[in-house]
Amino acid sequence: MLSRRHIRIKVMQVLYAFKGTESDDFSKDQKFLMYSINNMYNLYLLLISLLIAVQKRAEDHLEKTSKKHLATDKEKNPNRKFVNNEVLAMLKNNEQLQAKLAESKFINWDLDSEYVEIIFKAILNSDLYAEYLNTSTSTFKEDRNFIVEVFKEIIAPNDKLYDYLEDKNLTWLDDLPTVNTSILKLLRKSKPQSDAFHFLPKLYKDIDDKEFAVNLFKKTLLNQNALTEEISKKTQNWDADRIANIDHLLLKMGICELKNFSSIPTKVTINEYLEIAKEYSTPKSSVFINGILDKLVKEYQNEGKLNKVGRGLM
Repeated sequence: MLSRRHIRIKVMQVLYAFKGTESDDFSKDQKFLMYSINNMYNLYLLLISLLIAVQKRAEDHLEKTSKKHLATDKEKNPNRKFVNNEVLAMLKNNEQLQAKLAESKFINWDLDSEYVEIIFKAILNSDLYAEYLNTSTSTFKEDRNFIVEVFKEIIAPNDKLYDYLEDKNLTWLDDLPTVNTSILKLLRKSKPQSDAFHFLPKLYKDIDDKEFAVNLFKKTLLNQNALTEEISKKTQNWDADRIANIDHLLLKMGICELKNFSSIPTKVTINEYLEIAKEYSTPKSSVFINGILDKLVKEYQNEGKLNKVGRGLM
């Protein structure tokens, strides 16, 4: 679920907030980095559980409507296609997922029911829902496609839900695109025979990714002075005050990665920091960062300092 780029962004954010020097204790900052990364999974669980909560709200709605005074024949015998949706049933009846949700301290849709109501009404009033209820039965594929579209078109872009998540945890806002993409992928790949762990993806692809996060953070911090010196040599014609703080930090991380992570291709490193700069810094930052890193790569190659292992890593 967690990409290397998102790991770099997490490291960047913690380093940006760090106010000490390379000789200071940064154990608390490292701990916060890992908390921030791990907390991304709580966001995933929260949004997956929202689908279950909306299904429950729909079921309650049908039950209350059918029992109201002077209910119409349609209300007494409603179309249960949505509440019986096979993908929602798969989530609701998944014991492993339910156990994981029960462990989370962040999930309480009964307490935050107004947001369940917002999403439920948005679905109810959508053309997507009206079209889906044109028939009373469906295949698993139709159910899956409907939930995918509901998540993509109604849940993911909902502004009030976005505000709710921001109030819950500020670090989640940067995680949201990655988590939404992961949920959509899992929904699209779901099958009637999907196992119980299909909707319990691993946060890290492998142990290397977790080690990458810690090492990038530590190596950048522990070599701050040397990295700053390298940047200064390549920016002598630049007014230091005109270099954005985030650009300076991304350069330090990029140089650190070029010199200390032998298995990561130089092109990957440069492209990753250019993309991060486009999203988090000034319009011209990517051009500036590309120029500095490109010069350093050529310099390291000429001096034999770029020790990359494996094919195509230069």
